[in-house]
Amino acid sequence: MPGPGPARDTTRQAESTKAVTPSAPSGATLQTVRKRGYLQCGVSQGLPGFSNPNDKGEWSGIDVDFCKAVAAAVFGDASKVKYRPLNAKDRFTALQSGEIDLLSRNTSWTMSRDTSLGFDFAGVIYYDGQGFIVKKASGITSAAQLNDATICTQTGTTTELNMADYFRGQNMRYKVLAYEKNEEALSAYDEKRCDAYTTDASGLYAQKLILKNPDDHLVLPEVISKEPLGPAIRQGDAQWEDIVRWTLFALINAEDLGVTQANVDQMKASPSPEVKRLLGSEGAYGEALGLQSDWAASAIKAVGNYGDIYDRNVGPKTPLHIPRGLNALWKNGGLMYAPPIR
Repeated sequence: MPGPGPARDTTRQAESTKAVTPSAPSGATLQTVRKRGYLQCGVSQGLPGFSNPNDKGEWSGIDVDFCKAVAAAVFGDASKVKYRPLNAKDRFTALQSGEIDLLSRNTSWTMSRDTSLGFDFAGVIYYDGQGFIVKKASGITSAAQLNDATICTQTGTTTELNMADYFRGQNMRYKVLAYEKNEEALSAYDEKRCDAYTTDASGLYAQKLILKNPDDHLVLPEVISKEPLGPAIRQGDAQWEDIVRWTLFALINAEDLGVTQANVDQMKASPSPEVKRLLGSEGAYGEALGLQSDWAASAIKAVGNYGDIYDRNVGPKTPLHIPRGLNALWKNGGLMYAPPIR
């Protein structure tokens, strides 16, 4: 088996669940964001399809588009957002301390995170699950063949705990090399210091593209965990939580109702009561959030509906080629379902 390399050798890493008192009182976040003039959004340090900068420093991805949607809902301008790249370990501290207003960074919603870290999840933006990638030359085609394997991953995530549960349940042995930075873990795998690399399946498809020889690697078929990824906000500010949550719901409802980035202006004339409520021509739903009546229309016009966002960033026509699967609308066999605006 490969040597240990410059990483911490461990088989189980518990996340910190120290209780934190929210730093912002109710209603304060919207006021702070407006006074500052832009949304401070926590994203990854680079994950294609979710939050990734190009060589000009321009960010794109599902999580980035959600940041833009919230900025558009608040300001009517999707450009009024700044991105704070965060590693897995520092992302929670940044949110707890008020360094960022919103964490939109491929983060799994778990009970301990929801109850012990001082923040709440606004919903699920991507249904994911943990998987493994191996070198085709190894002959491994199933996670059941990973007994005695050395596996690389990033510390400060749920992946180590999921691995421990999976291998114990399968009565298999393994060794984990955990790195502070994801790029270090991926590089160690690419340099054959470990037999496999593990993270969320979406991340495997994204990071496969940056390996030296992407076609030499195989994403194994097994998914060993549930990883509902979603945006998070600090506890204690119900208004801000509602704004973030209903922006997500608006994007999902928009796809459900056929409102797209391309037709949102035309759809304002729709006779449908549901569309009227979504786009702000009927009812006072924006005012209930402390926003303009066209808050949802602004978000949709900026980034499109959920389907637009998915297809543009990770869909079958992108280099990632990820089918909708569980992330399809409920009426198309997926799990994407949002409460109505009424």
